[in-house]
Amino acid sequence: MDARPARPGPRRSEVPLEALTPPWWVVGHWAVSGSGPPTKTSDPETSSPTKGGGFDQEPCSPSGPASAGAAVAANALIQRLRQTIRQRHYSRRTEKSYAGWVRRFVAFHRYRDPALLGTAEVRAYLTHLAVRQQVSASTQNQAFSALLFLFREVLERKVEGLDDTPRAKSAVRLPVVLSRHEVRALLGRLRGRLWLIASLMYGSGLRLQECLALRIKDVDFGRRVLVVRDGKGRKDRETVLPGKLTDPLREQLQRVRSRHDRDLADGRGAVTLPDALERKYPRAPWELGWHWVFPASREYVDTRTGLLRRHHLHPTVVQRILRGAVRAAGIAKPATSHSLRHSFATHMLESGYDIRTIQDLLGHRDLSTTMIYTHVTSIGSKGVRSPLDDEP
Repeated sequence: MDARPARPGPRRSEVPLEALTPPWWVVGHWAVSGSGPPTKTSDPETSSPTKGGGFDQEPCSPSGPASAGAAVAANALIQRLRQTIRQRHYSRRTEKSYAGWVRRFVAFHRYRDPALLGTAEVRAYLTHLAVRQQVSASTQNQAFSALLFLFREVLERKVEGLDDTPRAKSAVRLPVVLSRHEVRALLGRLRGRLWLIASLMYGSGLRLQECLALRIKDVDFGRRVLVVRDGKGRKDRETVLPGKLTDPLREQLQRVRSRHDRDLADGRGAVTLPDALERKYPRAPWELGWHWVFPASREYVDTRTGLLRRHHLHPTVVQRILRGAVRAAGIAKPATSHSLRHSFATHMLESGYDIRTIQDLLGHRDLSTTMIYTHVTSIGSKGVRSPLDDEP
């Protein structure tokens, strides 16, 4: 008998998103009436527990806190931005990032009407990021992309000179690669699902977000393959499932199944589906195959639908524990979760696998991105020999 509930889990509201947001104002009329600044969202994909506040918190403007009307107007702009992004099927991470940059840009300029802002104001904000906040070039370019999207796609304005604004030049840095001994030391400091997550990132060459976004249906034990859905650049790919992780992964999936059964018995148990699949398969959010391999311990209310759902484990949880494990293992390198993926590629090259195979496993569109690892492996114990070592 089907244990799933006849009706989906509790809903906050059946009202469309557009009806929950303040009405859009006529261009040039920035101030609108409202009761106060917007509240933080409860969706873990659109909020971030960063120090000092997440993207969806109201930032401080140079002139102090915003008035209630200005705060509501800023929120209306953010909602219109989100709707435009969703119409173009951009990822949730892009939505979260762009919304944060636009909100901070508006706050920086004292909540003035964006219709009255232009190239000079954009460049002033980018200069502030580079000089005062000392952000990296990639972060500055991300902010610029968000503001370009705001003016072009949301406000539908062509700002003279904005397209000619130069991008910040990113530094070319070698990846941080751990030795095999350091990988063993790091994994030895982890337990349970955190050990399994780190082992998959190293053993399968996964990005952290790709690992956490694995669904049960994407694990193929028979072929010993993991299917990475909607990876960077919205591409799917297959990568290797290490044989050593087969049993631990089966045990993890059994724990997920047990929790899912309890959720269904309580009338819950839904997850988010990509794109419009939920409309096509309305019962799929309650099917086990669509559930996360690494689910979060708590549920959340999906701001898009009002459904109570369970998301996957938040990346910041993993990153925090990994930083502690790196210190505990005595690793002096500035290693992060991505260092495990770098180490996978480097060690595969050292083992004799060709660069094209590694490119496919990593999901790189351009071979030049993968070629950086050939530079890492061409120097050191298995590469270039120093002339000093030839001296008698």
